[in-house]
Amino acid sequence: MPFVTIDVIKDVFTPQQKRALIDKVTQAMIDVEGEALRQVTWVRIMEVEQGDWAIGGQPLGAADVHALAGRDAA
Repeated sequence: MPFVTIDVIKDVFTPQQKRALIDKVTQAMIDVEGEALRQVTWVRIMEVEQGDWAIGGQPLGAADVHALAGRDAA
C-alpha cells in the first residue's frame, strides 16, 4: 500500500491547491503502479507551522514562500 506524505508550510496552499496536489500525486502513483492499487494509495498533506521550517538557517513563513514563487500571499 503506497503512502505518500507531502510536507508544506501552513497557509501556503489553498484547500483547492491541496486537493489538486492529492489528485495529481495519486494519479502519478497510479501511472506507475497500476489502477488496481488506486483504492489503497494514500496521500496526505502535513502542514508545518510557519517558522518551523528553515532553509540555510533562515525560518520561512507563508509570505516567504509566496515571495519565492513570485506571487502575493493567499
